[in-house]
Amino acid sequence: MTTVETNAPGQYADVNGIRLYVETHGAGRPMILLHGGLGSGEMFAPILPVLAAEHQVILVDLQGHGRTADVDRPLDFALMADDIAALIDHLGLDRPDLVGFSLGGGVAMHVAFRHPEKVGRLVSASANIRRDAIYPEMLAQQGQVNGAAAEFMRETPMYELYQRVAPRPEDFPRLLDKIGEAMRADFDFTEQVRGLRVPTLVVAADADMAPPSHYVDVFKLLDGGLRDGGWAGEGRPAGGHALAILPGLSHYDVHDSPLFAAVTLAFLDHGR
Repeated sequence: MTTVETNAPGQYADVNGIRLYVETHGAGRPMILLHGGLGSGEMFAPILPVLAAEHQVILVDLQGHGRTADVDRPLDFALMADDIAALIDHLGLDRPDLVGFSLGGGVAMHVAFRHPEKVGRLVSASANIRRDAIYPEMLAQQGQVNGAAAEFMRETPMYELYQRVAPRPEDFPRLLDKIGEAMRADFDFTEQVRGLRVPTLVVAADADMAPPSHYVDVFKLLDGGLRDGGWAGEGRPAGGHALAILPGLSHYDVHDSPLFAAVTLAFLDHGR
């Protein structure tokens, strides 16, 4: 495994058969920060200074996104989680915290499912654990995502970002094909969530891609929301899990909200 310099602020790390683009900001306890679908680490720019004030924030561009070129495999949570686990080893990190939004939240969860010994705490924002929890009109839109839509997305921020930073800008239709295929596949991670042994903060906007009740259900799988918390917190989830529904936000602005930064830092720094 090698790391090479780039003209961008970060570096490339060769891990698990992929060249992941990685940027490091700040100093302190390591936090790996994972972006949403069709985005990149840049989407956290508005809150990065706050997160990096007391933490070492490691931004990663996931497979086929941002400055990380695609490889010959599907966009799969488990495969991308193994990329992050390999990166943790490559960087010599000791149980870093994982923070992910949407696609990145799902990947972060899967790192905790598959490699719990490598993770300190987990923050998963706007990540649905069952496909049938997503609003039907959103499922219909997701079902139409494919490479043919690239031409219609030329005026979108996602297209602009990809064309500006991707190693192979011509791969945008391929990314849409892969992400569309991934979104059309059914999934249900209920049992994996029930078995989580990493302290987890479940975050969602109050107008997210699934109703708030879905994220409450995820919290219930983690022994949360089932009883009064008690004067000394004795009734809180035994695994140290927590839930935050953020007001006045949606799936499209929760990731760069000061509220998201605030609850993330409060949870990661709790008891430390």
